[in-house]
Amino acid sequence: MATEQSPHGAFPAAGLVGEKTRLMRFELSDISETYLMWLNDPIVVRFSNQRFRCHDAASSRAYLAAFEGTDNLFLSVQGLKGEGAIGTMTVYAAMPHGTADIGILLGNTQIWGKGYSLDAWKTVSDWLITSCQMRKITGGTLSGNVGMKTIFERSGMHMEGIRRAQELVEGVPMDMLYYARFRDA
Repeated sequence: MATEQSPHGAFPAAGLVGEKTRLMRFELSDISETYLMWLNDPIVVRFSNQRFRCHDAASSRAYLAAFEGTDNLFLSVQGLKGEGAIGTMTVYAAMPHGTADIGILLGNTQIWGKGYSLDAWKTVSDWLITSCQMRKITGGTLSGNVGMKTIFERSGMHMEGIRRAQELVEGVPMDMLYYARFRDA
């Protein structure tokens, strides 16, 4: 079941606006010292495989360029109360299947736990289902990432599967948890 228009093609030029966040296409100008600091902050990337890489402007430009000519999106998450850029999101679309896998990195640790990630997550997933007609939205996280599990559950996603002791975080085996939300649910 293919969708009519990919997220990349359907994304509005003015972005998407939630209650706390605005989502815009990530641009070259978004590769700032602050952004690089997030990617290299062991606290921010604790549950991400980004923790095994050292990021710089060149690697970030290459990552952004990898989205060109695809159905996928790389987004800047901005706060609506003057916070500026607070994080990023990715949308990896599988158009022939009508599915999209979402990822989020909220780099500004000062606003963790205040609903910004949940707002951004709900904003993009609702848009994918309604505007792009995606039939299924997915996401995954490690079992130790309590904040991400909360976002999944509060946004209407349900656990779909578990890979037991899949990855190590600081030497501790953690399960990989997979969540999903269906358009028709």
